Amino acid sequence: MRAITGYVATMRGGPRVLGMVLAGGEGKRLAPLTQDRAKPAVPFGGNYRLIDFVLSNLVNADIRRIAVLTQYKSHSLDRHITTVWRMSTLLGSYITPVPAQQRLGPRWYTGSADAIYQSLNLIYDDRPEIVVVFGADHVYRMDPAQMIAQHLATGAGVTVAGLRVPRKEATAFGVIDSDESGKVVQFLEKPADPPGLPGSPDETFASMGNYVFTTDALLEALRVDAADDNSVHDMGGSIMPMMAQAGDAYVYDFSSNQVPGETERDHGYWRDVGTMDAYYDSQMDLVSVTPIFNLYNNRWPIYTLPPQFPPAKFVLGGRAEESMVSAGVIIDGGSVRGSVVSPGVRIERGARVEDCVLMDGVHIGEGATVRRAILDKNAIVPPGARIGVDLDRDRERYHVSEGGVTVLGKGARAIS
Repeated sequence: MRAITGYVATMRGGPRVLGMVLAGGEGKRLAPLTQDRAKPAVPFGGNYRLIDFVLSNLVNADIRRIAVLTQYKSHSLDRHITTVWRMSTLLGSYITPVPAQQRLGPRWYTGSADAIYQSLNLIYDDRPEIVVVFGADHVYRMDPAQMIAQHLATGAGVTVAGLRVPRKEATAFGVIDSDESGKVVQFLEKPADPPGLPGSPDETFASMGNYVFTTDALLEALRVDAADDNSVHDMGGSIMPMMAQAGDAYVYDFSSNQVPGETERDHGYWRDVGTMDAYYDSQMDLVSVTPIFNLYNNRWPIYTLPPQFPPAKFVLGGRAEESMVSAGVIIDGGSVRGSVVSPGVRIERGARVEDCVLMDGVHIGEGATVRRAILDKNAIVPPGARIGVDLDRDRERYHVSEGGVTVLGKGARAIS
């Protein structure tokens, strides 16, 4: 609680904070869900988009001047931000999408650091003393105020959020090597032999892709990086190693973050949903009796604006068990188990849906069976069709993930 109190004091008379959200990722590994939308715009949990999680965390922490840097297939993401995330202009708050503007020449962003460098006008215009740079496509709850409080206390140029992971699993991450004080000694990209933590040699810090910068330190690092023709111009691959070498970087232990209303079961939950199986597993985390990630924490809400539908309707013996069922859904004699069902879905008589993610407007025909599947917006399953029952057959017709999840893209019609 000391960290929270300290940060509230800074909001009343201390540093001015600007949030920058990096939302330009293509999300190739989530295709076909990203065939027609940016990764941060991918639906999640019935009503939400992936970007709603980071924006909710920032807004809940009273960071309410936020620029969202977009690039690929950004139309639905831009529309979501401008229609859902309307802040009070009376209080000077805003959340705005910022497309790649090519201010420094006719080129796209070459990396996450270059995205900020090409958007420096946002920093110059807002004149913050602290810049919070977060990723846009992770599922988690976090109070960034506590991370900012630590950053101010250490006097660091940059603080990076670190997630404790088993050392043997850390080879897939950017890894933070820190000393006992939390100062970052080196920043390693997917090392073959990750370093252990002081006092916990079997764990290591994986970077969460969330950073707090002192503005002057960020501007200097970006200037040096932009002048380096050999740089990959990436926050993790370029800026962090540079600032670690200069002794100006600290790590923030995510396990110390305390969010109001959290339970012991969902404390410290964070998922990178960069693959189809990770995305599917994270959705399944929502529907257990005691969820691993609890969307029903109203003390730290995840915000969005659900579509205007009437309540869900169950008729002719229709039922749902261990599932999340959104508004506008009609289960007309069918059955649903262990699934996330988005607004406007229709499930006909005798249809069976098990362990599935159904996005807006999906229609499951009479007598159809759908198991371990993700069906994107407005997908249609004809009467009697079978999905997720014979994976070899599914692979000939649809996309099937390495973990055996069958995926139908937006507006696809299953083969009966």
